[in-house]
Amino acid sequence: MSSSVATKTAGGADLIDGRAFAARLTARVTAAVKRLQAEHGLTPGLAVVLVGEDPASQVYVRSKARQTVEAGMASFEHRLDVATDQETLLAKVAELNADPAVHGILVQLPLPAQIDSQTVIAAIDPDKDVDGFHVINAGRLMTGGRGAEAPLVPCTPLGCLMLLKDRLGDLAGLNAVVVGRSNIVGKPMAQLLLAESCTVTIAHSRTKDLPAVCRGADILVAAVGRPEMVKGSWVKPGATVIDVGINRVGAEVPGGKTRLVGDVAFAEAAAVAGAITPVPGGVGPMTIAVLLANTVTAACRQAGIAAPDFGT
Repeated sequence: MSSSVATKTAGGADLIDGRAFAARLTARVTAAVKRLQAEHGLTPGLAVVLVGEDPASQVYVRSKARQTVEAGMASFEHRLDVATDQETLLAKVAELNADPAVHGILVQLPLPAQIDSQTVIAAIDPDKDVDGFHVINAGRLMTGGRGAEAPLVPCTPLGCLMLLKDRLGDLAGLNAVVVGRSNIVGKPMAQLLLAESCTVTIAHSRTKDLPAVCRGADILVAAVGRPEMVKGSWVKPGATVIDVGINRVGAEVPGGKTRLVGDVAFAEAAAVAGAITPVPGGVGPMTIAVLLANTVTAACRQAGIAAPDFGT
């Protein structure tokens, strides 16, 4: 059961506060960094590469850099022109792979059209792939790799799992439905839940009677990128709902105000669910916090030091 005092939504469900959990996780990361510096002279370093000037990506990269420094780690930021070709970006990745001060590498997605993202991801040293997107990390996650073969896990689904375990404790035997099958969230989320001994269904746009499938879930994870697609009538009474979606809506009229909504119709679902993440303030803050934790884990593994247990 949750270690935090529950806040109720207007609908009656407990509100899963991702901001508060992320703050606690970041505090643990900061403490771990201080110990590594004092005991081993090791400062974890995170390199972020941004190609182009996508406004959302720029905001995200600035936030990553700020929080990396605040946690006591070294931040290396590389901004490349939008016209950068693939060979130049691959050369930058190779340079970071070889840099002993860099323990984690993140190439911000999406990339411009002239660059193949899968080729770039494949070029990152898997041991520095703190996004967890490399095929080797995906394979290690699939096969339950441990020790030297333990994966670096994608940040967003790992953050979701942390929230679920904080809320529910032991997940074994629960029915989990993941709506969405992306390599970034849906597939790794399903693997993480399976490793926790959940019975897992991956649903998607072609799932027959999707509402009925969702209603069978004790844990419902929505990661489809469609504003408020999951309705309250799709939620099993008392279920725990994790909304990964971040969608900006309301700009149909020129000059009109926009707002952020998730993939779940929050008010409807909160009237049925036992607990639910808000948007914003739910899963979103967890992503950077887990990125910092992954960077510390990667640094420890590269140095041959036992990595801290961040509660995963």
